[in-house]
Amino acid sequence: MAKKRFQPKPKIKKGDTVVVIAGSHKYKGVKGKVLAVYPKKNRVLVEGVNIVKKHVKPTETQKGGIIEVEAPIHISNVMYWDEKIGAPTRIGRRVENGKIVRYSKKSGRTID
Repeated sequence: MAKKRFQPKPKIKKGDTVVVIAGSHKYKGVKGKVLAVYPKKNRVLVEGVNIVKKHVKPTETQKGGIIEVEAPIHISNVMYWDEKIGAPTRIGRRVENGKIVRYSKKSGRTID
């Protein structure tokens, strides 16, 4: 029986603004909002990034055809965008008032 690997908690959350730092030249440097985080797969769904065509069958409520949807990208290919300094930054965790909070490593301000 295989051992379970330790899965670190992702530092990016749903609703964060991120910038794509690696991957396709089409999306590199693009900022977008995180729509979903998939921690077991280490992937995030970013608004307007990694658009793929999907073939959909018609249902009673939906028309069929080819639609364009966002596909998840690896979490290592995005960085948190700090609005205060207007630049990408890494995220750290620290304890404030007995609670763990995220903070920007460049500006030092609390994110949550």
